[in-house]
Amino acid sequence: METVLKKALNIEDLRLMSKKRLTRALFEFIDRGSEDDIALKNNKVALERIKLLPRVLEDVSERTAQTKLFGKTIESPLVIGPTGPAGYVWYRGEIKLAKAASSAGVPFTLSSTANTQMERIIEEGGGSQWYQLYVWRDIASSLITLKRAYDSGFEALVLTVDSTVPYNREFDIRNGATFPVKITTRNLLDTLTHPRWMFGTLGSYLLSEGHMPRYVNIEMPEGLKSDAIKSFLTKNDTINWDYFKMIRDKWPRTLLIKGVLHPKDALMAAELGADGVIVSNHGGIANDAGIAPIDALPDIVSCVGNRMTVLVDSGFRRGSDILKGLALGANAVMIGRPTLYGLSAAGEAGALRALKILQAETLRTMAVMGVKNINSICRDHVVLPNEVPNWSEL
Repeated sequence: METVLKKALNIEDLRLMSKKRLTRALFEFIDRGSEDDIALKNNKVALERIKLLPRVLEDVSERTAQTKLFGKTIESPLVIGPTGPAGYVWYRGEIKLAKAASSAGVPFTLSSTANTQMERIIEEGGGSQWYQLYVWRDIASSLITLKRAYDSGFEALVLTVDSTVPYNREFDIRNGATFPVKITTRNLLDTLTHPRWMFGTLGSYLLSEGHMPRYVNIEMPEGLKSDAIKSFLTKNDTINWDYFKMIRDKWPRTLLIKGVLHPKDALMAAELGADGVIVSNHGGIANDAGIAPIDALPDIVSCVGNRMTVLVDSGFRRGSDILKGLALGANAVMIGRPTLYGLSAAGEAGALRALKILQAETLRTMAVMGVKNINSICRDHVVLPNEVPNWSEL
């Protein structure tokens, strides 16, 4: 494993390692967006269009990427976001991600669709942990999960609001991707030709647990068949701001809304008592024609940045990307696929490798930017597309 990880010099290396180990169905499930992958590609392009403007002859011999997030010091402005397939790509992958986050000194967010009991993840994973909540058609089920997350000790709740209908992912249908995972005639050959995943992950569940990975943090009636489970897990398309107010009343700790792209929605979240928003298009999964979060970020920060914490995600693959997000006003960057690639490739060590790569790249880019403390990065350090800096006032 150590030899493999030495070959991983960047997140793309981990992605390619992940691709080799996982079945095609599972890899494309974590790697692709929806429909024509337009939003997925645009997230990356939007970040690439933004350029950094360095300063020189600054003493950067002692740099720090430490910052504070909701009153707690973290080692770098990163948060591992909720990634539902974590327990599918690696045995008890959620625990491995939580441990990697703890080792790197950053928060970890557990997905609603995890395959490991939340109480076990809190106990074994350690560190700072948040919980992500989907609202199912059965609202009562989601509220039971919310109370369970509170009783377990999660520090923050991340309410995801951009996924009220199923994603339009034709490739999942063609690949025979099923969740919870089951082996079918359509995906049998795909499984058999990826023995490291089949034995290392699927085999571990069967040998240790006696069953395939399944959702264990969602309150569902006993004995539901697979089709009934799929129907039960349909997300609720009736939720509105009144529902958010109910969640705010029931969750006294830190509460964030994930999936905000419009400044007016961010403003409403602030007025109704949210502690933060996550500017996100769900990694290009929810809306293939959606705006890139990095493009939406400046207006949202301008609107609510002095009232609440603002995070941003989707498409961040380099330390320089992270600095762009911070320079445009984000307090931290949430990542999903980078640590999921690392986890897929090499378990906890791979996820930690992904975090260490991003942290090292961030510190290096700070040096060439003339930035000693990451909290001093600001709007003057970036140039947006078609923007011409005005030096007339110098």
